[in-house]
Amino acid sequence: MTPGRLAAGAVVVALAAGISWFVVPREGDQEVRVSVPTLSDAGQAGKASYDRNCVGCHGGNAAGSATGPPLVHRVYHPAQHADIAFELAVRRGVRAHHSRFGDMPAQPALPHEELAQITRYIRELQQTSGIY
Repeated sequence: MTPGRLAAGAVVVALAAGISWFVVPREGDQEVRVSVPTLSDAGQAGKASYDRNCVGCHGGNAAGSATGPPLVHRVYHPAQHADIAFELAVRRGVRAHHSRFGDMPAQPALPHEELAQITRYIRELQQTSGIY
């Protein structure tokens, strides 16, 4: 490979890395103002469960905190992270790969019904906040 091609390839990799840095939630990232809608019954139940299980890391109304990314963020748009992705993240945990927040520990004891309600709550917040 010629030095010119090597340099061009490095620039492409650097640009790709830089772009990904800006499109994923990071510490202090509050790109989306969370609008809280009138929640459905499932959304209300999900909020109650979210407040018991998730708020400590992901912040009030899933807006993020110093210890966890905002879930009301374009990265978590349903086309990029389907509902099953939330379930798998909760069941298996998540190794840090896009942000500086560290690993998310698995939460296997959370009942399936509550997890589905939490997901519904997050989706309702996303929809009202312009995520989809």
